[in-house]
Amino acid sequence: MQSIISPSELKNLPTENLIILDARAGKDVYQNYMNKHIKGARFIDLDKDLAEIGENAAFGGRHPLPEIKKFAETISNLGISENNHIVVYDDKNGSNAAARAWWMLKAFGFENVQVLDGGFQNAEKEGVEFSSGEESFEKADLIHKESWLLPVSDLETVENELTKQSSTVIDVRDSYRYRGESEPIDLVAGHIPGAINIPFSENLDEKGNFLSPEILREKYSKLLEGKPENLIIHCGSGVTACHTILALDYAGFKIPNLYVGSWSEWSRREGKEIATEL
Repeated sequence: MQSIISPSELKNLPTENLIILDARAGKDVYQNYMNKHIKGARFIDLDKDLAEIGENAAFGGRHPLPEIKKFAETISNLGISENNHIVVYDDKNGSNAAARAWWMLKAFGFENVQVLDGGFQNAEKEGVEFSSGEESFEKADLIHKESWLLPVSDLETVENELTKQSSTVIDVRDSYRYRGESEPIDLVAGHIPGAINIPFSENLDEKGNFLSPEILREKYSKLLEGKPENLIIHCGSGVTACHTILALDYAGFKIPNLYVGSWSEWSRREGKEIATEL
């Protein structure tokens, strides 16, 4: 199963085994969900369900992963069972919490998970049926897992891999943030020394849809000089990094490591070098 699904494909899916997750994030997000969402969609919260936000972002970043047992409870509360086909969307072309939800569900062990191409706006444009208010569904049995099944890297691993030059670390933030021109979210501008910059926005076409798997494969093969192994992907807080991981999976590459703490952790950690291109 491909990791991206179009609105037209979504409209033709059988509904008996389908679960749609609304992963929009930001201000008044739950009210926005209540006002309008794809019919049948269940709300999943970036800050509460897809992260375990701590007191100090210097240890874990702004969106650390929750304990896997807590995520298992979230899955149960959303009525998700092991045989479900799950489609996730957001309103940022899949680049925000939809990609993070996709990564976490895959890392939990779900195989049939897809992100809606173009997200909320594309679904609206393509005539997907919408609804409002609460959706009625039952909880599912708890699924027990001991650890995440996809690779993650911590700060020390990133530092060691860069020192040994044994991994390519990709920063997917916008180029102006990478260069250190300004930093709209975190405390310090710049980037991890040795990391290269491939903005996640370059995974999309001018309409905000994912480039085809063939184009993405050619693009990343060229950018990585034919060596797409030993990759560590990061962003600001481990959310939009999942967009590039999603794109790489869509293109047929092996799923790379996610540095969850990302720039929000590195830039706050005392003694860590910061690079700029000013």
